[in-house]
Amino acid sequence: MIRLFDEQGVNLDAFEGGLQVSGDVDFDVAAPLAAAGAKWLAQQPAATELHLDLRGIDQVSSAALSVMLEWLRSAGKAGLEVKQVQLSPALARLTALAGLDSLLPQGGARKAASAK
Repeated sequence: MIRLFDEQGVNLDAFEGGLQVSGDVDFDVAAPLAAAGAKWLAQQPAATELHLDLRGIDQVSSAALSVMLEWLRSAGKAGLEVKQVQLSPALARLTALAGLDSLLPQGGARKAASAK
């Protein structure tokens, strides 16, 4: 794994075929976090299958949703295929409440196994 971002307890790591984020994503870190992920996504070869692991996000806000949506847009622009988005239980609830779960890969969005 390669650490792409580490600020205010929020970490973003790149692994083969995906991104993994952990910490409490709020508005103080959302923009630079989104930018770090978008930069990495833009460097990936077109048609790469991508996995986003957001299970490490415990305290969520609309800032976390904004980051996720920015990465989905960036992946689309780069010609990447988002195969799976893994969400923490809290983020999955917020995504569903906001009606954004339909934007995730069909059948590819998974909640973390343990409920919080």
